[in-house]
Amino acid sequence: MDEFIKAALGFPTVLFSAALVVVLGFWLLVLCGAADHEGVGSDVDRGALDVGGVPVTVSASLLIAVAWFASLSGSALLARTGWPDALVHFFGATLLFGSPFLSWRVTRVLVRPLTKLFPDEPGPSRLDFVGLTCVIRTGRVDAGFGQAEVAAEDGSTALVQVRQHGSDPLMLGSTALLYAYDDAGEFFWVAPFDTALDPRG
Repeated sequence: MDEFIKAALGFPTVLFSAALVVVLGFWLLVLCGAADHEGVGSDVDRGALDVGGVPVTVSASLLIAVAWFASLSGSALLARTGWPDALVHFFGATLLFGSPFLSWRVTRVLVRPLTKLFPDEPGPSRLDFVGLTCVIRTGRVDAGFGQAEVAAEDGSTALVQVRQHGSDPLMLGSTALLYAYDDAGEFFWVAPFDTALDPRG
């Protein structure tokens, strides 16, 4: 037990031990409901870590855990060699850089079966609102001002910025149609909508 503690708190494993404590704390908060568990599977890793298309929280956690184990094992083996301190420190520094690289390779293999659990689906887009009706939530809507509430297909609602050409009466509580989105201004163009003409009604 003393050998394990000495290796875990010695160089270079202590660096990975600190990171592992953070990872364990995060997952404990997720289990207790204090952290956002819905975000765990939302950001699929396609960039920096590049370990196969799983959420960053999963890939980073696994990467740190494997690096910690590799560094711990290497440190324990070095402690048993009886080599001079200078040589042990040299290989300890090698472990510091070698463990993350080895962990990255191992993590890529381990997460491969998990990719089926996290399909690569595009996230919601503001363009999904184009063609939907909305309810005006401001006293007026003109070319420079206006907000409206729109309901997405999944039932969630969002408050969006809206503008209109002309001077049609769009007031609080009016129903309007979102017919275009302006990327530069980050708002929707709207026009008055008669709910009596809605074929879905």
